[in-house]
This record gives sequence, structure tokens and C-alpha cells, in this order.
Amino acid sequence: MPEMPEVEALAGFLAERTVGHAIASARVAAIAALKTFDPPLHAIEGRPIVAVGRHGKFLDVELGGADPSAEASTDGSLHLVFHLARAGWLRWYDELPATVLRPGRSPIALRVRLDDGAGFDLTEAGTKKSLAVYVVRDPAEVPGVARLGPDPMADDFTLERFAEILGGRRTRIKGLLRDQSVLAGIGNAYSDEILHAAKMSPYKIAATLDAAEVERLFAAMRGTLGEALAEASGKPAAELKDAKRRHLRVHGRTGQACPVCGDTIRQVEFHDSTFQYCPTCQTGGTPLADRVLSRLVK
Repeated sequence: MPEMPEVEALAGFLAERTVGHAIASARVAAIAALKTFDPPLHAIEGRPIVAVGRHGKFLDVELGGADPSAEASTDGSLHLVFHLARAGWLRWYDELPATVLRPGRSPIALRVRLDDGAGFDLTEAGTKKSLAVYVVRDPAEVPGVARLGPDPMADDFTLERFAEILGGRRTRIKGLLRDQSVLAGIGNAYSDEILHAAKMSPYKIAATLDAAEVERLFAAMRGTLGEALAEASGKPAAELKDAKRRHLRVHGRTGQACPVCGDTIRQVEFHDSTFQYCPTCQTGGTPLADRVLSRLVK
């Protein structure tokens, strides 16, 4: 699943190639992916792209009025917002294929063509379809955007604010880092990386962290995400997935040696996801039981 660093890079990639161009056409190949009906999808056609941004893990293509001379702030502005979910991605073309989209026959969910013939497809692999596309007048109309917590990389997101968020929460820190209503943009992979950098158990309860642990976790979060943002910045969409995998230290590396201590990276599996950690670095050498609602093995 693309997380904050990849989505930020995709926003920059799209902005560089699309701002100033108008959307010539937009076609849905997976009807279930389109979550809104008013305004209709065809309302974005003919509108100029004025900006591309990010809200957590949502991409936001901001469109001016149908009149190319209209300002983005006019009442006629719209937003094409999409979330790539677990198996979605953006595929860019300098010259978009002329093939006819056949619903159910390809992984393509949405195709957007620009006025210069370039464009992109939103694709989703697998049978479980979660990719979501919205056409709205304000990004806050998207439920997932409206419930987002603060961006942990924002300039005004301080250690004190982070401590306030953690305080009193009887929640495992792994789940809290991934909760988009608490912190926007962190998913399964980077929460693993952050906790490894902080030398902290995924099962640590947020409210039990002392001041030194909170500071260590905050530094690990900012450092890990900052490095990932720098690594992803400027890369084309086609290279972002591989770049992310190459720089992960523990996530997705079950059975490999920890790059810090050399211990074997372990995995905990739940019904719909897994996470990875290093016992020596994070749990005092004690493996976590690999089952739902597991506790530390004693």
C-alpha cells in the first residue's frame, strides 16, 4: 500500500506533468471504484488542473472552472480525489493508449486523458477491490479525508502535540500509528520501520510510554518518514514501489537478518495483515506469539 512518502512523491510527479493542462476525458472501468455521483465524473472534463496535493494517503487533483481562465478558488472548482488502497497504483503515459476500456477485463479502474494526449490509469490488482475515486467540490466531503488526524511531518506538529495524542490511550502503539484518525499517512510498512528505529515493541501501550520513550518515538517517526520522503522525491511513479522496498529494514523481511543487530526478523500474522519486527532490538529478545490478540511469550 502506498503510504505518505509514496503518495507525496506521486503528487509531485503528477503536478509536474499535469498542472496547466486540462482533462480531456475521464472514464471509469470499475464502477465500484467511483464513490460519488454529484458532481458526475464527466463534470471534470474540460477543466484545467491547477494543483495536485495530498491529504494523508489521499491524492487530490484540484481543478479550476470549466473556463480555462477561471481561478481555482471560484465556486466552479472541483477536486478529483482518490485513494489507492492496498493494491492500487497510478500508471502514467506520455501518450495514453487508445484501447477501449472493458469493465472487468483489466486491472484499470479509472483512465484520465489530458489535452496533450498524455494521461494516467488508476489500477488495482487482486480480487479484493478497495481503490476509491471521488469527485467533490471540497476534499472535506470525502469521509476518509474529513476524519484524518494531523500530518506527523507538518511543521507545526510538535513533540508536545504528539505526547498529547499518546497520553491516556490504552492502545497498542503499532495500531495507533496506523490509525488515520490519529495520525495521517502512516501505514503498515512505515509503522514497522518507525518502531524498529525507536527500539520499541509493537505491543507497547501508548499511555504507558514515559517522556523519554515518547521523545524517542517522535524522533524515530520524523526521521524515518523524512528519509523516506527524501528517497521517494523526484522518482517517477514506475520506480516508487521498488525504491520503497529497497529501503525498508524490517517490513517485508521475515527470516532475514536485522541490519542493526543481526537477529532474525520475525513476523506476527493477523487475519488480514502481518507485521515484522526484530526481537533483540524491540522486545528484549522475547518473540511475540504469532496469533490474533497474542501476548508476549513468557
